[in-house]
Amino acid sequence: MNGYLLVGFGAAVGAPLRYLTDRAVQARHDTVFPWGTFTVNVTGSLVLGLLTGAVLAGAASPQLQLLIGTGLCGALTTYSTFSYETLRLAETGARLYALANVVASVCAGLGAAYLGAVLARALF
Repeated sequence: MNGYLLVGFGAAVGAPLRYLTDRAVQARHDTVFPWGTFTVNVTGSLVLGLLTGAVLAGAASPQLQLLIGTGLCGALTTYSTFSYETLRLAETGARLYALANVVASVCAGLGAAYLGAVLARALF
């Protein structure tokens, strides 16, 4: 299948999944901290780490990497919203939340990607 179509199909699932997940998670938290964006970014990092490990082990195809990694994870995760929400927190005086968002998002995202790669090595 054409790589563009694979990326498009993955993104067609990832974008609404991102929106629905963000809304569902945020609705459960009564705080200004952007838990929805944090959740989709960390989840996407875990999936991408697992998928990349599977591709490197020969257990997943480059086509699956396009569909899930580039398409789905690319649309699911969002650096721009993370940046915007962090700036909004800082501008509205919630500087501690802004700092926590940056530190927690970077550490959890890297940790999730690493965990996914480790799981892939153990599984494949």
